Amino acid sequence: MYIESIVPPSPSLPRQAPLHQADIAPPAPPVDEYHDDIIYPDTIPFVLVHVVCLGAIWSGVTATAVAIGIALYVTRMFGTTAGYHRYFSHRTFRTSRVGQFLLAVLAQSSSQRGVLWWAAKHRHHHQHSDTEHDVHSPRQRGFLYAHVGWIFQRQQGDTDYAAIPDLARYPELVWLNRHPYLPPTVLAVACFLVAGWPGLIVGFFWSTVVLFHGTFCINSLAHVHGKQRYVTGDDSRNNWWLAIITLGEGWHNNHHAYQRSTRQGFRWYEWDPTYYLLKTLSWTGLVWDLGAPPADVLRNEHRLGRAVVEKVARQVAAGFTDRPFAARVREAWACVPGFAELRARVAAGQVRAEEMLAEMHLPHLPTLEQIRARAESILPDTSSMDEIVARARELILQAVSVELQATATTPGTA
Repeated sequence: MYIESIVPPSPSLPRQAPLHQADIAPPAPPVDEYHDDIIYPDTIPFVLVHVVCLGAIWSGVTATAVAIGIALYVTRMFGTTAGYHRYFSHRTFRTSRVGQFLLAVLAQSSSQRGVLWWAAKHRHHHQHSDTEHDVHSPRQRGFLYAHVGWIFQRQQGDTDYAAIPDLARYPELVWLNRHPYLPPTVLAVACFLVAGWPGLIVGFFWSTVVLFHGTFCINSLAHVHGKQRYVTGDDSRNNWWLAIITLGEGWHNNHHAYQRSTRQGFRWYEWDPTYYLLKTLSWTGLVWDLGAPPADVLRNEHRLGRAVVEKVARQVAAGFTDRPFAARVREAWACVPGFAELRARVAAGQVRAEEMLAEMHLPHLPTLEQIRARAESILPDTSSMDEIVARARELILQAVSVELQATATTPGTA
C-alpha cells in the first residue's frame, strides 16, 4: 500500500508453495551477484577529492574560503535532498521544466554523478532495501562497506533508463546525465576565481568531502542508529542529529514508510529544512503539489502492503526455523501420537504435510502467542500485526513440513 507507492514490490512466493528453511532466511548470494545499488561518485574522482583536501597545508585556510565552504555545503545538500532525492527519485513535488533542469544542475554540482543515474539506483534501493540485493546495506555487508567500501568495487553500471521513464523523456536531463561532472567543474573554477587556492581547496573540495559523507550517513548510520516508528520491512531509522546535518534526511524510517511525502519530518518537532524551503518556494509558484503523508500514516494506523507483510513475516519466522530447531522437531516427531500414520499418509501423497501440522497439537512448535511475542519484540507497533503473525506461522509450518516430507520419504528415518 503506502510503502509500495513509489516502486513495485519485490515478487514473493505463492502462499501455497512449501518453503525450505533457507527460503525464510535466505543466505546472501556470492559477491559477484550483488547488484550495484549505489548513489555515489566513481572511485578515482572520489579518492582524488579526498587527497586534494590535503592541499590546504600549502594554500592556507582563510575566513572567506571557510564561508564559501559552509555556504556550498548547505546549498548543495539542499540540491541533494530536494533534487536527487525528493524530486528526481521520488517525484514528491512538481516544478517547471526550467526549474527541473536548474534543480538537476544544482544536484550534480555535489559531484554525485548524473541525476538520472542517481534516481534509478535509488529507486532500486527502495525496492530491495536491506535485502541481499541492496549492496549498501549494513545488515548484509557491514557498516564500513555500506558507508564507503562499495567505492572500491568494480561494478558501477550504466544508467538504468528503464527504471526512470518519467525522467528519460527529457533530452536536457539525458544530456546533463551524460556530463555528470560539468556542474562541479564550473563551480570549482568559480571558487578559484573568487577566493584563489584557498577558495578551491577549502571552499570547494572540503565542502564536497563533507557533503559526500553527510550523504553516505543515510545509507549507513540511518540503517543502524535511531528509532523505528513504522514497520517498513527494513532497518531504516529516525535519527535527529542526522536530520540536522542532512537538512531533514535523518527521518529515514518516516521516509521509508511513505516515500511520496515531500516532508520527511512527520512531527512538528522533526527538523526538516529541505521541506521548509520547498514549502516557501511553493508560495511563490516555483514548485507545487507537495506530497504529504495521509492521516492514517501519521497515526500509524495504515495497513501494510502484501510485500512488506511477507518480508517482515519471514524475519519473524526466521527466529524459529534455525537448524537446531529443525533437529529438535525431527527428534520430537518420533514421540508424537499418530506420527507414524501421518508419515505414511504424507509418503503416499494423500495429504500435504503443512495441512496436517496445522491441525495437530505439537508442543515443540511455537504457538501463536509465542510468535506474536517475538514479532512485538522486534517490530514497532502496527495495525497489521495479526497479518504478520498469521503469515509467520504459515512460513514456520511450511518449513517444518519440508522436514516432515523428507523424513516421510527417506527410507530408514523415524
